[in-house]
Amino acid sequence: MAGGEEGRPRPPEASPPRAPPETALGEAEREAGGGSSRRLPPPRLPRLGLALALVAALLAAKYYRDSEVARRQETALKSLGNEGLFLFASLDTNNDLYISPEEFKPIAEKLTGIAPVTGIEEEEILDPNGETLSIIAKFQPLLMDTMTKSKDGFLGISHIALSGLRNWTAPASPLSLMFAQQFKAFLPPKNKLELADPWWVIPSELNIFTGYLPNNRFYPPAPKGKEVIIHKLLSMFHPRPFVKTRFAPQGAVACIQAVAEIHAEFQLNEPPDFPFWFSPAQFTGYVVLSKDSSHVREFKLFVPNNRSLNVDMEWLYGALESSNMEVDIGYLPQMELESLGPSVPSVIHDENGNVIDSRDSEGEPIQFIFEEITWQREISWEEAAGKLEVAMYPFKKVSYLPFTEAFERAKSESKLVHSILLWGALDDQSCSGRTLRETVLESSPILAFLNESFISTWSLVKELEELQVSIQENEVNSKLADLHLEKYNFPVEIMICLPNGTVVHHINANYFLDITSMKPEEAESSIFSFSASFEDPSTATYLQFLKEGLQRAKPFLQA
Repeated sequence: MAGGEEGRPRPPEASPPRAPPETALGEAEREAGGGSSRRLPPPRLPRLGLALALVAALLAAKYYRDSEVARRQETALKSLGNEGLFLFASLDTNNDLYISPEEFKPIAEKLTGIAPVTGIEEEEILDPNGETLSIIAKFQPLLMDTMTKSKDGFLGISHIALSGLRNWTAPASPLSLMFAQQFKAFLPPKNKLELADPWWVIPSELNIFTGYLPNNRFYPPAPKGKEVIIHKLLSMFHPRPFVKTRFAPQGAVACIQAVAEIHAEFQLNEPPDFPFWFSPAQFTGYVVLSKDSSHVREFKLFVPNNRSLNVDMEWLYGALESSNMEVDIGYLPQMELESLGPSVPSVIHDENGNVIDSRDSEGEPIQFIFEEITWQREISWEEAAGKLEVAMYPFKKVSYLPFTEAFERAKSESKLVHSILLWGALDDQSCSGRTLRETVLESSPILAFLNESFISTWSLVKELEELQVSIQENEVNSKLADLHLEKYNFPVEIMICLPNGTVVHHINANYFLDITSMKPEEAESSIFSFSASFEDPSTATYLQFLKEGLQRAKPFLQA
């Protein structure tokens, strides 16, 4: 059909009219019955055939045009170079090889200096006469000396990669005025009115099956619904908070005491620099507000600073996301938001309902007196925080005790210690234990076996190194730390120990993940074999590791 003019189909409107199939058939039968020797004319091409032929021609033309466009696009993209191609890909969020006006908006705002409108984005209209409260942001920058790998430069380019981190020395908005009604997002649903019964303020949308979000992004998506208040609060620290983190668990969980635990991260760099992700361990806090959210008595949100390391950092130093990624961890002394006082009315009425001035006759601001709250029911902060941790991290259905306390408990209960030693924390956004906690440590058989047969603990390498050198303060604890560090290999080592600290069995997490990703026939040569009792090879292998630890410990326990 592509050869010459006569092969081209005519457009539908040029086709001669013809009768419906039933009529055409009747005419043919009459001619045949009349004894005419005249041959019937060949049947005309049906309209459907013409339409299909036309579509085929159009597709051929479109294919040629698209191929030419694709060739030109490929040439243009290659001319950008690796860095330019990376920037283009980070803006092309729908991967259609075009930068739409909406996708280009962040760059346009940066170039023009015109900030986006960040007005009230809640679905419901806020009462302009509602109560307001002042929120203050307190921030002390990351202590660069606590970075274990990159403080002295990495591959000669860390000074550029860390520019966003080094320049972040103060909160973006030290003070913000907010409506009490905006905190309605933290009120419990109607079926979650019991103390310590957690609910998800922002549900986590990621798990091991959905995978993680990409690293090559600079600008967070527009917050929606209950994300708006959290985004607004976190924007006081930095203009680019991501309420939906790249890694599970995402979101925010709360329970009535009232306590909340929020996971979020910040993008510190902008083009043309490569992305730098700053992920605090978690945000923990509380809010005291009325049931109709018209009044907020207290609010505080902070990054816990009771551990030696509480921030995970990841950044790209090249255009290829998978191979050019560097990670580090560090310590952040202070990152918190706090209300300066209870929310107060924007408009003051007298006893007759008339609006009066906010100052008295002498010009002094009117002082509000708030009654003391008498709680009918309450639970402790520790209990509430524990419930939230289990909701956010199901692996905590097993109690993980502090390092030295675990060995004391094991001695008193005549049990072994199941210990995990990590470069980064197991129960925050650091990367080193992420896969373990989201797979085997959450599985029901492992949870049951650990609760029955072991005392569990996890520790940071940095903390045990500090404990190791404190031999003059406590020789026993120093020895426990020494025995652990002897067996440690980066990034995570899993150990089975006697109550005196002797390690009877251990396995590196990377090796464990390697053998459990093998096909069963490939794993036959390894020291572990897959059990037929569980479909999940990771669970079966971890269970076998624990049982083998118990077997190896028997001679020591019987001695």
